Amino acid sequence: MAAKTHRTAAPITVLSTRALNRATLDRQLLLRRSPMSAKKAVTHLVGLQAQNTKPPYFQLYARLADFDPEELSALMEAREVVRTVSLRSTLHTHTADDAVTLVPLVRAPRDRELKSFRRGLEGVDLDRLAAATEKLVEERPRPLGELRGELLTHWPDADPLALSVAARCVLPLVQVTPRGLWGRSGQVALTTVEQWLGRSAGSAPALTLDDTVLRYLGAFGPASVMDFQSWAGLTRTKEVFERLRPGLLTFRDERGVELFDLPDAPRPDPDTPAPPRFLPEFDNALLGHADRTRVIPEVNKGRNGKGKQTYGSVLVDGFLDALWRVGREGQTAVLTVQTLRNPTRAQRAEITEEAGRMLTVMTDAEDHDVRFGTFLDFKD
Repeated sequence: MAAKTHRTAAPITVLSTRALNRATLDRQLLLRRSPMSAKKAVTHLVGLQAQNTKPPYFQLYARLADFDPEELSALMEAREVVRTVSLRSTLHTHTADDAVTLVPLVRAPRDRELKSFRRGLEGVDLDRLAAATEKLVEERPRPLGELRGELLTHWPDADPLALSVAARCVLPLVQVTPRGLWGRSGQVALTTVEQWLGRSAGSAPALTLDDTVLRYLGAFGPASVMDFQSWAGLTRTKEVFERLRPGLLTFRDERGVELFDLPDAPRPDPDTPAPPRFLPEFDNALLGHADRTRVIPEVNKGRNGKGKQTYGSVLVDGFLDALWRVGREGQTAVLTVQTLRNPTRAQRAEITEEAGRMLTVMTDAEDHDVRFGTFLDFKD
């Protein structure tokens, strides 16, 4: 009788932090600037964090070759991209297609935010609130204060802040232009996605959670289930990854966490050079994972801001290692870089050169000045 043979599982490849860093930078278009259009980049990145109006422009500058801020601004004016609350219940710039398909998929964070304001919403029927909000903002885009005032006539005993938060949680709303346009702006005025775009969710190809996971891996992978959930603001998505497992590759990080990835996605050599990149506050390259050590070293965790103030981040050799901010002195745009560790002389020269290019494209100042200094004291 022949002896039984036992198959042993193939060893799972362990990806170092540096390997994950280079893979993520490649997916994020940060290893080398991409020739793709602004619209295609917004699609590929599954949206741009947009809590403030300028960061989406700086995100694209860091990633695209020959980027002109007016390209994104023109897309906003043409209603091909919009500003709307989506991932993690935070404001993002999305393509019109994603605004009508992705946003409904990631409603759970908005529902959780709504629950935290329930005390100020006693007696408020949420279905009535959604209907009243929809009627008001589809008559014409409403400034936030005006919308809040109109809703208070229906529910005078409600907390005003809770009421305005609830209005954007129960109904997908967009911030209309000129808010967010390059070199221009305006107060926040809201209307529905359908009214602004002239189409409903059924007008674009249906997007599933499976599709969203695959798109996430394409822009942020290799990644764990918890990474995806942290990025999207969702929970209980393990079954989605299990369903997709047969078509994915799996790895482990140095802590033993299982990572998933697309089979044909780039995973560059860990020693691939990574040029300096200036990222604005809240860039998703910094926020797109539960374990952010692939971009933010433990020693610099939490050091890209203080209190409620967040500053721009400089990636040096692929990792957060400096902060930046821009100010004006007369006709001179002054960019100050605060290093978190000691860069080499060559790295300082590369940082200075990249900063000068960014000031040329992203400011209208006649003169530019790049300085190394300290503007944030971590000892307080």
